[in-house]
Amino acid sequence: MRVLLVSTYELGHQPLNLAAPAAALAAAGHDLRTLDTSVEPWDADLVAWADAVAFSVPMHTAMRLALRAAAAVRAARPELPICLYGLYATVSRDLTLPALADHAIAGEYEAELVNWVDGLSPGGRALVDLGRYRPATAPDRTGLPGLELYARLAVGGEERTAGYVEASRGCVHRCKHCPVPVIYDGRLRIVPEDVVLADVEALVAAGARHLTFGDPDFLNGPHHSMRVVTAIHKHWPELTFDCTTKVEHILRHEDLWPRLADAGCLFVVSAFESVNDETLAILDKGHTATEAAAAVALLRRHGIEIRPSFLPFTPWTSLDDVADLVDFVAALDMVSNVDPVQYTIRLLVPEGSLLEPVLRDSGGLGSYDAERLSWTWKNPDPAVDELQTRLAALVEGAQTAGEPIDAIYRRVRLAVHTAAGRHAAAPGRTGSTGEGRPRLTEPWFC
Repeated sequence: MRVLLVSTYELGHQPLNLAAPAAALAAAGHDLRTLDTSVEPWDADLVAWADAVAFSVPMHTAMRLALRAAAAVRAARPELPICLYGLYATVSRDLTLPALADHAIAGEYEAELVNWVDGLSPGGRALVDLGRYRPATAPDRTGLPGLELYARLAVGGEERTAGYVEASRGCVHRCKHCPVPVIYDGRLRIVPEDVVLADVEALVAAGARHLTFGDPDFLNGPHHSMRVVTAIHKHWPELTFDCTTKVEHILRHEDLWPRLADAGCLFVVSAFESVNDETLAILDKGHTATEAAAAVALLRRHGIEIRPSFLPFTPWTSLDDVADLVDFVAALDMVSNVDPVQYTIRLLVPEGSLLEPVLRDSGGLGSYDAERLSWTWKNPDPAVDELQTRLAALVEGAQTAGEPIDAIYRRVRLAVHTAAGRHAAAPGRTGSTGEGRPRLTEPWFC
């Protein structure tokens, strides 16, 4: 079978969610082509070539873009089998199946994707045992656009080519706003060490000098992660890396950070979300604002920076909460560590979200917006929703104009403090000392 795998967006990285299934499908004897519309133009000839098309949808933005592309494929070739696979594949499935797709695979997808394609073959049948499947070969990045087209590491005035790998999938935690526990329900899937190393070897050969570990939480399985990092550092000591982990894991595994720093860890992404402890408890984040500040200090003692992500706008947010958040960023000298879009993020409540019953029980759940793939909600204070709209426009315009990050922060803080009726000077420094701190060149969106 001739299979076209399509990615629309993968956090600015070369799409691992094309490379991994490409290896599995090729091993099963199928002919593969890939298309990444984030950096490549739409190719109608590839659609004409294909016997089946599968869209990677690992996140909300990717799903919305994929549905538009799937609609175009359906219009051009109504008979062509279409599959959605990834974390968001089953969101709004009553609307997407069968109108835009014939099959949807959420979570672990390689084995079921192979079975789907096998079943489409003349006389074909499912050949893979879903319960026993483990990736046996490294992702196949043949045919993907070069790493130079994707996000790079910026540090100390230079940029380095970056690759994207995973040592695990799923998560042992159940943060209520996160889409991962909806699918994995507290389960973790380990990627075999030899598979990770083979993928890193291919990325290094393609020019990577830095790695992003895309695991939902790199320290869910700390022993496995440390084995992987140790082996990578032994083979490629010049490589640096970043990873994502929870505040509680940063603090719980205090003993690991000297080793991670020595192995090349430059920065850690961590979902701080809010500095209001009541909101953090509703989201089941497992940390407080005080603990988030302690995590920043702990990492910096080992020369590791933090790049926090935030969820400033929720049904429980007050204007004072947003003002506290922007002041928290300055007080901890993190202005240059925070992508300005983080000040504008509004809670998404996809179909099946663990927050659905929370909002329904409180009377805060509105109608379902199929186009946005989210339940609607309104803040009890209309001024909070109005502030989010203003900040989103402010940040988009400022970034389009190329304003520096500290200038954008000052504008955001002024807008927030004006809305909250505050007039105090900003605490701490506003980021001028943070120039050259490590970051990726493309801010990510969920």
